[in-house]
Amino acid sequence: MTEHAVLHQAAALCLGYPDDEFHERLPLLRAAAPPRLGGFLTYASSTEPQELAAHYVRVFDFKNRHSLYLSWWRDGDTRRRGMALVRFKEVYRAHGLEFTGEELPDFLPAVLEFSALAGPGLLLEHRGALELLRLALTEHGTPYAGVLEAVCASLPGPTPKDRAEALALARTGPPREDVGLEPFAPSALIGEH
Repeated sequence: MTEHAVLHQAAALCLGYPDDEFHERLPLLRAAAPPRLGGFLTYASSTEPQELAAHYVRVFDFKNRHSLYLSWWRDGDTRRRGMALVRFKEVYRAHGLEFTGEELPDFLPAVLEFSALAGPGLLLEHRGALELLRLALTEHGTPYAGVLEAVCASLPGPTPKDRAEALALARTGPPREDVGLEPFAPSALIGEH
């Protein structure tokens, strides 16, 4: 297993919900993980399990701005996102894997596990999302930012296209759709009394 594969597998575990299984694996993770994850692993080891779980929920479950779902960054909550999720599943199948997780196939820990096995293709396709998530976590001041910094540092430098996409997403945010609300638009209500 390459150094990047080990880092991606370890980062996948770090970005999952810190349940009992995470805490059981923590000593092994600390022993095997690359030094770039040391800051987060020290934090996780020295924080009470309940507090670590509460911190995870505060960081990832209340704000889309910290979304661990990669297609959300590009496609938002639109119909187009459904096609992006299908694409993730197709890439997994092309490598002989069937996605059966409880999460969506674009969940960053799942993508990182896949990357550890099959290479960073999906991570590179969503490099802009990774960079925005890294910046948002850094701005938030959470130790989880160190995990994203390590993942981003393991990938080749962003291309001009990646930078342009990240800047566009930073300016506008993910796209939105108001599907099915046409009958309630203000213009539809004018003259109907």
